[in-house]
Amino acid sequence: MALFLQWLIEAFKPLLPFASIFIAALLMKFVLKKNQRKKNLPPSPKTLPIIGNLHQVGIHNPHIALHSQAQKYGPIMFLQLGEIPTVVISSARLAKEVLKTHDLVLASRPQLFSAKYLFYDCSDIAFAPYGAYWRNVRKLCILELLSAKRVLSFSYVREEEVARLVSRIAESSSSGITNVSKIVGLYANDVLCRVALGRDFSQGGEYDQHGFQKMLDDYQALLGGFSLGDYFPSMEFVHSLTGMKRRLLHTFRRFDEFFDEVIKEHQNSEGKQEERKDLVDVLLDIQKNGSSDMPLTMDNIKAVILDMFAAGTDTTFITLDWAMTELIMNPTAMAKAQAEIQNIVGERRVVLESDLPKLNYMKAIIKEVFRLHPPVPVLLPRESMEDVIIDGYDIPAKTRIYVNAWAMGRDPEVWENPEIFKPERFMGSSIDFKGQEFELIPFGAGRRSCPAITFGIATVELALAQLLHSFDWELPPGVKAQDIDNTEAFGISMHRVVPLHAIAKSHFL
Repeated sequence: MALFLQWLIEAFKPLLPFASIFIAALLMKFVLKKNQRKKNLPPSPKTLPIIGNLHQVGIHNPHIALHSQAQKYGPIMFLQLGEIPTVVISSARLAKEVLKTHDLVLASRPQLFSAKYLFYDCSDIAFAPYGAYWRNVRKLCILELLSAKRVLSFSYVREEEVARLVSRIAESSSSGITNVSKIVGLYANDVLCRVALGRDFSQGGEYDQHGFQKMLDDYQALLGGFSLGDYFPSMEFVHSLTGMKRRLLHTFRRFDEFFDEVIKEHQNSEGKQEERKDLVDVLLDIQKNGSSDMPLTMDNIKAVILDMFAAGTDTTFITLDWAMTELIMNPTAMAKAQAEIQNIVGERRVVLESDLPKLNYMKAIIKEVFRLHPPVPVLLPRESMEDVIIDGYDIPAKTRIYVNAWAMGRDPEVWENPEIFKPERFMGSSIDFKGQEFELIPFGAGRRSCPAITFGIATVELALAQLLHSFDWELPPGVKAQDIDNTEAFGISMHRVVPLHAIAKSHFL
């Protein structure tokens, strides 16, 4: 008998680490459940052993799955996602409580596995935990990188790239159908690459030898994709088993080598005029002069540049792509916007940035696009730094907080006919997207709101106005609005899977 027991132990010895992890997870689940019963937590769907509510979040469209659950359990909802206690907010009233009333307590970020690898141990702006370092880089961003003066200094880049955008469309339209998504994507990449790195980016261009577009695609998928290990921090080995760690390391190394080349090139170049400096120039000057409250390492600089470039490129592209999609599907709104632009710009071929403040209906179009298609449907998660009470419910420290901006844009208590594209709803309305009115917060609000709103909006508005001023747009023959495939790709941001194709007819031939 003793020999049999010894054999049994030896046979199952390789499985003991996994068994111990499984038992530890069960014990943790029991302890969490016991502690949660003592608290007045928000309403919650029933959980399953070990995984909790993960099966109810959905892998490909979490914003839709969370919206569906919120319709059953209310605008504040508690979910146990693996080992992670989570609260989901789906109303403007509660978003205000989270992002304004309790902004400081909820100002930190959870340490996501993918963000730690891609952003140099979360030393960027978006994913850095709340503390002295984050406050320093946020201050640098607002005062140096994206100040009103700096944004204005990049106006020549926007103007030149909008001209190139029009030229590309004119060239493609001569052969018939234009791939609108591809061309506005090139515009977004080129603007951000020149502003951040000081050089053009075009498919087949100098930087594309690195497979730059593929790097960006991988970045979006890795950062926003469903990663089981993020919900079971005690089982980090899962990242190795799934191949996630290998993919992260591969993408990180490619970005790191690319940024090394860019920085070396900037260090070897002669001094630029202040108004022509890109973001790498600015950050290297800050590092060299010691003008930051805290010293910046080269890894810190790379993390901030990746943050600016990757986030800005995707936001601009997604907004323009959805704006053109909605307008082509709603020709009455397009005609109204074109008439407004014609009235302001007249026979002049080029839309100027000074024209933009007068284009009220076009601004309403962009707000409506943000309402229906926020580039980041579920805002980047926050993490409570201490116990807090929200809407009368107990929210423990170290709880992950998600705000579902997509669901808020479809709240029938706030928006009449929320599924309909209707820019007129914003005409004469005080609702804006800059984080003061919580019905519309595509860029977030409070301390962790996106600091690049001014730059991003200028980039979108000028391009959209010029696209509508230079061309008439219609669907290809035989294609109707209902035929357009508006399926979204899953990632940290949501862009269309199938490119938008249309016929562009120049106004100036």
